[in-house]
Amino acid sequence: MRIGELARRSGVSERSLRYYETQGLLRAERTPGGQRDFGEWAVDRVIRIQALYAAGLNSKKIAQLLPCMRDIDGSPSEIATAQLVDELTAERDRIDRMIGDLFRSREVLSDVINMARDGLDASH
Repeated sequence: MRIGELARRSGVSERSLRYYETQGLLRAERTPGGQRDFGEWAVDRVIRIQALYAAGLNSKKIAQLLPCMRDIDGSPSEIATAQLVDELTAERDRIDRMIGDLFRSREVLSDVINMARDGLDASH
């Protein structure tokens, strides 16, 4: 499939797809005319890349991780290393800390909103 079709099916811009290619996250065959030609597997790969970016991973870490995943089912591969598992575990722990921090910030904001609302109600 051409890049426009991949963009439409994956919901990712053509510009992002080209970036993924330059980062080694996605590869395309080339037609005799030089156009990119992606296989069906590319839709799942792009969706997985998007999920990994959303999880806070950078393109370098994603490039390390992708070969350890199968495009169809996402199961771990035999080429995963203990170091990669440790790095991904540390990344998950960082995300967990950020979630905790955000939750605490949300609670503080809720308290401020409630106090402000109570102050408005008392003045009317």
